[in-house]
Amino acid sequence: MKNEFTLAFNEVIEEKQLGREVILKALESAMVSAYRRAVNASNAQHVESKVDTETGKVTIYAEKEVVESVQETATEVALEDARLVNPEAQLGDMVIVESTPKDFGRVAAQTARQVIQQRIRDAERQAQLDFYMKQMGEIVSGVVQAVGAQGLTIGLEMKAEGSMPRKELIPGERPRIHERVRALVAEVKDNPRGPQIILSRTHRNFLRRLLENEVPEIYHGVVEIRSIAREPGERAKVAVSATQPGIDPVGACVGIRGVRIQAIVRELHDEKIDVIEWNSDQAAFIAKAISPARVNGVYLNDRNAGGKTATVVVPEDQLSLAIGRDGQNARLAAKLTGWRIDIKSLPEAAADVLNRLQKDEEMASVALQEADVMVKVEEFLARKAEGRPLAPEEFELLVRFVDRVERRSSARPAIEKAAVAEIENIRALIPSDAFELSILDSGLPEHVAYILQEAGFSTLGEMAVQMKIRPDDILRLNGIGPRALQEINNMVAALDERQVVELAAAAEEAAKVATETESVPAEPELIEVTPEVVAPTETIEITAPVEEIEPVVAEATPVVTEPAVAVDAEVEEEEIPFDKLFELRTAITTPVASDEEEEEEDDASGKDKKKGKKKKKHVQVEYDPEKDQTIVLRKHRREGEDWEWDS
Repeated sequence: MKNEFTLAFNEVIEEKQLGREVILKALESAMVSAYRRAVNASNAQHVESKVDTETGKVTIYAEKEVVESVQETATEVALEDARLVNPEAQLGDMVIVESTPKDFGRVAAQTARQVIQQRIRDAERQAQLDFYMKQMGEIVSGVVQAVGAQGLTIGLEMKAEGSMPRKELIPGERPRIHERVRALVAEVKDNPRGPQIILSRTHRNFLRRLLENEVPEIYHGVVEIRSIAREPGERAKVAVSATQPGIDPVGACVGIRGVRIQAIVRELHDEKIDVIEWNSDQAAFIAKAISPARVNGVYLNDRNAGGKTATVVVPEDQLSLAIGRDGQNARLAAKLTGWRIDIKSLPEAAADVLNRLQKDEEMASVALQEADVMVKVEEFLARKAEGRPLAPEEFELLVRFVDRVERRSSARPAIEKAAVAEIENIRALIPSDAFELSILDSGLPEHVAYILQEAGFSTLGEMAVQMKIRPDDILRLNGIGPRALQEINNMVAALDERQVVELAAAAEEAAKVATETESVPAEPELIEVTPEVVAPTETIEITAPVEEIEPVVAEATPVVTEPAVAVDAEVEEEEIPFDKLFELRTAITTPVASDEEEEEEDDASGKDKKKGKKKKKHVQVEYDPEKDQTIVLRKHRREGEDWEWDS
C-alpha cells in the first residue's frame, strides 16, 4: 500500500497537469533551500538533495572540506568520515558527503512549503508559455471571466488567462460573462506574473482559420486561400484558387445553399463575405475583386511613381456600387489585390483620355489615328453633359475608344526598357538562390510573411528587389509597421552581406585560376602530317553501250561524258559505289598498261599495302554480238610467264 507521501505526490501531478520530473525537481530544489536556511549555509556551497518518492525520505548531500578536527560541521568533515565516501581523500580536499540534519523532514516541510509552491507555479507558467507559443495563429476557445473598459479576460486551457483588448473585438459584439467565445491567438509574451496571451477576433487569419475548419477542401489543400482583405464586422473579401483541375473553389467555400459560408458569417457577427476566384491575370483578378459591380476595362500601370496603379472603368450606373459605402468596396479590392485602384465612370474616363490626346505630345501619333473618333466622342460627351441620353451603340463606341487609347498609352518602350534595366541591375546584387526561396520559409515572422505573400511577393528575392526600388510600397501594406519593416531590413542586409562574401570568394577563385594558368607553360601543339597519296590514273575509252555489267568490275568508277571520249579518273577500289555500275549503258574497254608500269606497280605493292592502298586490277570488257553477251577479260601474270588475258 502506498504511503501518504506517494499519494500526495501523485495528486499534485494530476492537479497541476505537470510532468513527474518537474514536480520532483521542484521538490528537491525546495529541500535544498530549506537546508540552507536550517544550517545557514552559503550559496557558494554545493548542496544536493534526493527524494525517495516511495517512502518520502529526503537525503541531503553537501560539499565539505576535509580537516583533522571539525570546527564547523556545516562546511567541514573529518578525514575518517571523508574516506568512507572517497578512500583517496586527503586533507584539504573537497568531498560531497551526506549532511541530512536530524528531524529534517518535518522542519523542511514547514520551511520549504512556500518554496515548493513557488517552484510549481513557475513550472506551470513555463508549461503554459510553451503550449500557447505553439498555438500562435490558431483558434482557441475560452469562457469570458470578466468584462471591463479595457477588454475581456478569458479563461483558457491549462488554467491560463487570455486578454482580448477592445480593438480586437468585432464592432457591435457584446460578450457576457460565462459566455464561450472563440478567438485567434495573436501574440504571446513572457511576463513575471505569467504568460500574457493576446486574443483577437478581428485578425484576417481568424477568418482564414474559420474557413479551414468549415471547408474540408481548404483544410486538405485542394482549395487554397490566396489573399484576404477584411474590415471586421462590415465586409470581407477572400480570393481562393483550386490546386486540382475540375474543382470549383468558390462553390466549395460557399457550400450547398450557402451552408458553409453562413456558419462563418454567424460567427463573425453577420459580417458579409465575398468569395472570388483568384486569377493569375492581374487585370481579370482586379475586375473580379470589384464585384458585385460590372467592369468595362482594367488598365495596369506598375511603373507609376506612386506604386502599382490600376485604372478601372465602370458604367456610370455602377460607379457607386464599385466604390461602395465610404469607399469600402474599393478599399477592400485594393487590399486584396495589392494594387492602388482608381475607379472611373465611362464618361469620366473618356473625357480624361480625350484631354490627354489633345494635350500630351507623346500621344500625338495616337491622336492622329483617332482623329475621326475624337470628334464623335466630343459630341457624345457634350450631349451627356446636357443630360441627353446616349444610345447603347454610342456607349459601346466610348468603351472601345477608351480601351484602345489606354492600351496604347500604357506601352512606353523607353520607360519600360529603362525600368527593366534598373531591375536587372538590382537583381544582380542579390544572391540567386533568394529568388528560389519561398517568402514563407525566409525566416521572417509568420504574419509578416503572409502579408508579403498576399501582396504578390512569392520569393525572398522579389521582396528584396522591391525594398531596394521602392521600400515605401511595402510599408504601405496593411499590417506592416515599423517593427515588421525593421525585420525586413535586417533580412535584406543579411542578403547583401552574403552576396558580398560570395562575390569576394568568386573573385579570389578567379585570381587563383589566372595565377595557375600563368605559372604553367603552354605545351607545344602537335600537328599530325599525313603524306598526300596520289592515285594512278587510267584512261577509259567508251565504245558501245552494254546491257549489264558483271559485278567483277567493281574496282573502277568511270566518269561518263560523251561516247568515244577519253576520261582521266582517279580510281580506288574501296571508293566505288556498287549501284552506279548498273547505270552504265556503254561498253568499257580498258587499255592494258605496259610491262614496265606493271613491274613498277608490283615493286611498289609492298609500300602501297603499308599505306592502305590496294593493288590495281586491269580488266577488259567486250561485247560479242553473235553470242549476244558481254565478255570480261582479266589480265594477270603467273610466276615466270608473261601477261595473259583470261575470260
